[in-house]
Amino acid sequence: MRIELIIALIAGVVTVRCSDITLAVFGNVLDGMPAAFGDFNSDELTDVFMLRKNGTTVEIFLAADQEPLLRPSSNLSCTFRNIVVSVVPGDFDGDVFMDVLVITFNKNTRLFHGYILWGGNGQLNCTNEDRPLINMTGQPLALDYNGDMIIDLFGLDEENQRTFWVFNQTRMVTKIPMKIPREYSLPKISQPHSNAYLDLNNDFVADLVVTTNHYFEIWLGNEHGFQFERTIQFPYNFSKGSNTVIGQALYLDVELTGKMNLLLPLCFDAACTNSTIMMYSDKWYNLQVNFRDSDNVLWGFVQPDGQRYTDTITLRGGDFNMDGYPDILATLRSTSGKQKRSYLLANVACHTCAGFTRKFEVKWQALNPFHNETAMAVFYDFYQDGILDVILVEVDKTNNSYRTAAFKNSLDYDANFVKVMVLTGRNNSMYPISPGSLGKKKRTYGTNLPGPSIAYRTTTQDGSPRNAIAAQLPQSAHFSLNLPYTTFGLGRTPNFVDGLTIGVGGKSREWPQIIPNSQMVVIPNPIAEPWRWKAQLFVTPSKLILLSAAALTGTCGLISLIIVALYWKERREDKIERLQEAHRFHFDAM
Repeated sequence: MRIELIIALIAGVVTVRCSDITLAVFGNVLDGMPAAFGDFNSDELTDVFMLRKNGTTVEIFLAADQEPLLRPSSNLSCTFRNIVVSVVPGDFDGDVFMDVLVITFNKNTRLFHGYILWGGNGQLNCTNEDRPLINMTGQPLALDYNGDMIIDLFGLDEENQRTFWVFNQTRMVTKIPMKIPREYSLPKISQPHSNAYLDLNNDFVADLVVTTNHYFEIWLGNEHGFQFERTIQFPYNFSKGSNTVIGQALYLDVELTGKMNLLLPLCFDAACTNSTIMMYSDKWYNLQVNFRDSDNVLWGFVQPDGQRYTDTITLRGGDFNMDGYPDILATLRSTSGKQKRSYLLANVACHTCAGFTRKFEVKWQALNPFHNETAMAVFYDFYQDGILDVILVEVDKTNNSYRTAAFKNSLDYDANFVKVMVLTGRNNSMYPISPGSLGKKKRTYGTNLPGPSIAYRTTTQDGSPRNAIAAQLPQSAHFSLNLPYTTFGLGRTPNFVDGLTIGVGGKSREWPQIIPNSQMVVIPNPIAEPWRWKAQLFVTPSKLILLSAAALTGTCGLISLIIVALYWKERREDKIERLQEAHRFHFDAM
């Protein structure tokens, strides 16, 4: 019995060391809170934009190949008097350097102020807080309004009018009011909202989803802007502001049908003791998630409490187990109200569901050994190996503080993936593009780009076709924390990806026969000539290849040992035979 206990303890220690990599990632700097992701210094590693000092300082943690994997940089930080509520990295002036949009909230005026920290050659230029670039009501959505690969914004101005803020190369901003159909009276945009920018009708032009208090508005994108198309009513005739709670929408291809689904977390009561996830695919379906754990404790979503990350119910998607189907991270609270933790909701098959084939199942032990109260969890690839790990924000109730933690996703089987990132494709004459090169420190191929559609088709091990689609950076408000790349899990399928299609600005291009375990960077330049778009492929060897190499090396080594042993034995027998011959009595000599 003692031996079994010792073995169990050793196994537990190994598991903890394998999963909790907080020190390896953050070192001793644990007070940062993730606000956004982007490759600020163009070294092909995804940096993290953190909030520090009670949310008043924006600081960039640069990603590295060696520990600590995320390193704070004091010269890449800016401090504000008001609380920062949103951070949006992107190129707002078209110079290919990443800028940073910072949104602060003024409690006195009840307005949101927007500042842009203009990026330079490895620099971040802080701004005067007394002179905001834009003033608005609520938080903005990042998009590309006019197709020039310069990031623009959509939201409400000071007078609660729907407005596009369009940026250009002169760092000037133009306000363009939203064109409203005469027969349509616009309701107010809900606050908080889940507005989104993604392609919904497969024409490779990103569309606009606007969230009101009663329904979603679908505005189809075209060369003239956006045209109103239809509305999607909330399920069960819910409305925001009632005794029910409606969270932020999430857009995923849940069933791998090549079509984006709308996921909506909601609570049937104000305390969120009765929670569920609805999926819209031509109509609403209740996915009937079982929120009761193994100890028969009932959990639910965290009702909005005005705190960072929990001011609205937010789901964050990513393929955690690399089976191809996107999973979800969500923060739940026990109905007793004593515990608040983030959990993985795995995308699993549903054989008894009517009208849909997939559902979500809470994996209560997936993020062990983290048992502290957490406010948020988000996917992130620490080792740039295509496997999504997790950043958690833990809550210390004693002093009402937050600390970051890092969880390493250690799959127990070898899975394949394709990782894709689409950039703005702009260039700078002062930093010319090196032909055929996207090497380290090449600051020449653009930054975060919202709206592209990324789709692939392949054949599974059983010979059946598989299609999937994803949108890059569809949301940017209320700490949606979308990664600037898309990772498609391929499961154990070692086949080539038959085709990978990228759609941007109404144009598309397909790359055939993509090698599994590839990381692909796409530069859509020039945007009107997709046959000239560039793509760089970085292949990551899978565990299977490494194991095969190890097995082959071991086999060759064993065969070599056998040959050496047989050779040594043969020489030893020859030596014994010669000695016997030398001592033999020769009768012929008598």
